[in-house]
Amino acid sequence: MSEFYNFTATDIEGNERSMAEFKGKVVVVVNTASRCGFTPQYKGLEALYQEYKDQGLVILGFPCNQFGKQEPGDEAEIAQFCELNYGVTFPLFAKVDVNGKNAHPLFGFLKQNAPGLLGSEGIKWNFTKFLVDGKGQVIKRFASKDKPEALKSEVAAALNP
Repeated sequence: MSEFYNFTATDIEGNERSMAEFKGKVVVVVNTASRCGFTPQYKGLEALYQEYKDQGLVILGFPCNQFGKQEPGDEAEIAQFCELNYGVTFPLFAKVDVNGKNAHPLFGFLKQNAPGLLGSEGIKWNFTKFLVDGKGQVIKRFASKDKPEALKSEVAAALNP
């Protein structure tokens, strides 16, 4: 079993959830923020989720306030913002750090298995996306500037190996 499935995280409603719940699914893990230039990517992420969820895709959004303090709200405010402004239906989690000594262990695992530019592990900004296959293997990291539509071909390939 992949290490990915050993991690747990608190969802936006305060429930502890295991990544093992997503075993067999293709997963996109993304650190999000409500007041970022990339925030409109919520719309593209939701469209990607709607297009592929019945084939086994799940998107997991992890709000993060580490970059420009662009996610200042609490979990209730974040959930309401995402639902009202972007119709987000994919799972959202409680706010986390993705870098530094308080980084959520899941992000340590993702960064180690899909380093960024020139092998750097640190996440540079909001809306960095990690693609994980149905066996829990990290396939690829996508930069903040990579729009969700740019993930389509790789998501489709991961869904039909």
